[in-house]
Amino acid sequence: MTFLYIKALHIIFVVAWFAGLFYMPRLLIYYVEAADKPEPEKKALQEQFLLMQRRLWYGITWPAAVLTLLLGTYTWYLYRTTPEWLQYKLFFVGVLYGYHLWCHRIFRQQQKGNIKYSSFKLRVFNEGATVLLVSIVFLVVLKNALSMLWGLAGLIVFIALLLLAIRMYKRLREKR
Repeated sequence: MTFLYIKALHIIFVVAWFAGLFYMPRLLIYYVEAADKPEPEKKALQEQFLLMQRRLWYGITWPAAVLTLLLGTYTWYLYRTTPEWLQYKLFFVGVLYGYHLWCHRIFRQQQKGNIKYSSFKLRVFNEGATVLLVSIVFLVVLKNALSMLWGLAGLIVFIALLLLAIRMYKRLREKR
């Protein structure tokens, strides 16, 4: 029974973590786009976005990432085995923590007033969490390597469609 409670808490914190990883890049984009506004609007918007970033990052995203790691590690320990699908999942989870740290780097740059990425590059970056979520969920649900390969093929098509949608959105915004 303990296993199920730990697993449920793990899933809850995964959801909270992903909520932060989905919203943070949006705030990073809004901060960059506010730089094009005239003063005093620019200053007011950027200050508000910086505040929202800090609250989201330190109040939700980081705590959820840490609790996800702790509860996931404990769930793995209670599982008492490492099947092949779980090895692949752990690889993608490692990539997800890398994505999280990359978000943190951009967050810290913006907190210092540095803009190093365009809004377009951040829009592409924004899709990273979605791609990783799809990968991890397919692995957890399908639990075999052949199905995972089909899932990854679908993921590649999904990424191509996302990039196409981002380009179309950029063109639409430029026409306005």
